[in-house]
Amino acid sequence: MKLLTATRERQGERNGDFCHAVEGELVLVGDLCATDEADPDGDCGCGRAFSGMSSLRPTTTALVRDLDLSIRDLRLAVQGYFVAFGMGPEVIGPVEFAEVVSASVDDMVDIALYLPDGAVVGRRLDNLVWRSEPSEVGGP
Repeated sequence: MKLLTATRERQGERNGDFCHAVEGELVLVGDLCATDEADPDGDCGCGRAFSGMSSLRPTTTALVRDLDLSIRDLRLAVQGYFVAFGMGPEVIGPVEFAEVVSASVDDMVDIALYLPDGAVVGRRLDNLVWRSEPSEVGGP
């Protein structure tokens, strides 16, 4: 299945770019803070970043990759992310946890479904922006 992963491709092309995530790790579109909701170029960076699911670190670029993962694998990864982030079932409750995990899995699958494998994208609040077409990956 196609999913977004952290990448350093196309980093530095835009002011405010950063990649603190681990190359190749799964990423998701995280929540926005009040500061960046008003200005995606704000100091926080969450309005233009994806969250690395293993490192819990952000990146402003994500690469679409077709990975050999099942929905069950993805669900386990998302559950692990939220537990590590401090939003486990013992903190937010088992019902809310299950809902957050299901919604996140659905969003991750839906976001990458129509994107071409190998494309690099960025984020501006709730929108994805093209950073490169698949044929441009690795280019200047």
